[in-house]
Formats: sequence, C-alpha cells, structure tokens
Amino acid sequence: MKKLAVTLVMGAASFLTLGTAAVAPTSAMAQPAVSVHVAPPPPRHEPMPPPRRGYVWAPGHYEWNGHRYVWNRGNWMRERPGYAYRAPEWREREGRWEYHSGRWDNDHDGVPNRYDRRPDDPNRS
Repeated sequence: MKKLAVTLVMGAASFLTLGTAAVAPTSAMAQPAVSVHVAPPPPRHEPMPPPRRGYVWAPGHYEWNGHRYVWNRGNWMRERPGYAYRAPEWREREGRWEYHSGRWDNDHDGVPNRYDRRPDDPNRS
C-alpha cells in the first residue's frame, strides 16, 4: 500500500511538471532563441542563382551551434503565394547578438504573423 501511495505521488508530480513545462515556453516565445556575446562574422558572398519559377531564394546565413558560428548555404524554398520571405538575421542589442530566424509574412509589414495583432492588414502603420 505504501509503495502504491509513493507511485501515485510521483505520477502526480510528473504530471504537474509536464503541465507546467507545456505552459512555461509561451511567455518566452517572442524572445529570440539564440543570444550570444560574440558578433557574427561578415556574411559570405554567395552568388544568387537565376530565378526559379515557384521558388524563393533564401540567402545563406550564419547560425550559432553553441560553440561557434556555422555557415548555412542559401537554398530554394517553395513559394507561398501572398507571403513575403524575411531572411534570418542577427541583431545587436545591449551588447549581445540575437538571432531571428527566417519567416514568412503575409502582410509584408515585417512582423511575424504569430506575433502580429493584425496579420492580414497590408495597410498597417
């Protein structure tokens, strides 16, 4: 009986921990996932290939692998009609460099749709 009570308590604790973990990231979703003290190297020159019907060119960029910057070559992405592609970028903020991943934006205002209060308004000021 004592073993069953311990198992039930442990199970409840695990359930609460998982439930809390599922909610916790929502407050941090608007924050960049990567922030480092070291500035990224200058972008590499990468020739853009000729246009390809139905595709958008995503330029190469640096990503942080936890220890150093690693170059990711440019690639073709299938076009999403009505959306503009925003390339990944590094932004300096208070002495740290923050990585903002590439994204699709359907009203061309530069705000990722998941954070945009009016994602379908192209006349937003």
